[in-house]
Amino acid sequence: MRSTSAKSEMLGIKRAINKSILVERVFEHMDKAIDNYFDREGFVKVRAPFMSEGIGSCENPKTLFGVDYLGKKTYLRQSAQLYLEMYMPALTKVWCEGPSFRAEQKKDHRHLSEFNLYEFEFCGNFEQLLILIENLFSEIIGHVHTHAEKQLLQLGVNIDELSSMKPPYPRVTYEKAVEVLGLEWGSDLRSEHEKALVKMYGFKPLFVMLFPKQMKFFNMKVKQEDDSVVNSVDLILPFSGEAVGGAEREFHYDAVKERLLESAMLRIFKDRGVDIDSFEPYLNHLKTEGSVLHSGCGIGIERVLQFLISSSNINDVMPLQFGSARSYPNG
Repeated sequence: MRSTSAKSEMLGIKRAINKSILVERVFEHMDKAIDNYFDREGFVKVRAPFMSEGIGSCENPKTLFGVDYLGKKTYLRQSAQLYLEMYMPALTKVWCEGPSFRAEQKKDHRHLSEFNLYEFEFCGNFEQLLILIENLFSEIIGHVHTHAEKQLLQLGVNIDELSSMKPPYPRVTYEKAVEVLGLEWGSDLRSEHEKALVKMYGFKPLFVMLFPKQMKFFNMKVKQEDDSVVNSVDLILPFSGEAVGGAEREFHYDAVKERLLESAMLRIFKDRGVDIDSFEPYLNHLKTEGSVLHSGCGIGIERVLQFLISSSNINDVMPLQFGSARSYPNG
């Protein structure tokens, strides 16, 4: 006969499997909503390499997964952004999906070493970017509510509360956010800060905008009226926190190269034996082909899924985990 502890363990595994099935059905409809939106809006789905040198990194290359490929130092992709930008202006609207890898060291309930990142770029300005993000999230919420209501109810989601989270979403500048939180200029917004901001602004998705230039990726466009900040935005969601990071891009070759040379990111790369040559495909494209005004963002799909099922633990949206160590903090 099985012991009581063995029976309890099997019951726990069965419950976890059942919950994962419900979550995957919600994910299915969320994914369809995103596909539908980009298709209807004329976005072209493109591909980008999963291994690269520096060009596939985000602003924190300390978390890159290194890969020794035929004696050459390469990395698993964190972002396809610079690849997507090279499609501008030949294709005016592009998007892609794929895994993003982050080499973190400790477990927590908020971060993953591998997660799904959906990214897009389009010919448009910062204000148009905010509206596009709002429209996309409106599509996601409406589609999931319509097609996965049964699963959401079984997961304990307050359907009325979810469906009420319609645009326009409140907006707050980074400057105002750190002021109301009692933080210093240049401070990172951590999970507890994001939760406090969402509560202050009506427990709805919240845009935090215009971050200090030194905190963000090297090619984010400097705000014309204030060169200490960039036209950047994070979308903070109830339950899960920051799920979207985006910006209007600098697209002039000389300005981009200068910003890259001055960036903390490149200094970190140099400490790892990687120099500016690893960005040559992107820089050469800008120099020879040119570009146009464009904006874009990356969407952490697991955090969107957290928001949809009202969960504060990212492990709840990772299928078939059952305690395996895949979640890590971002530092």
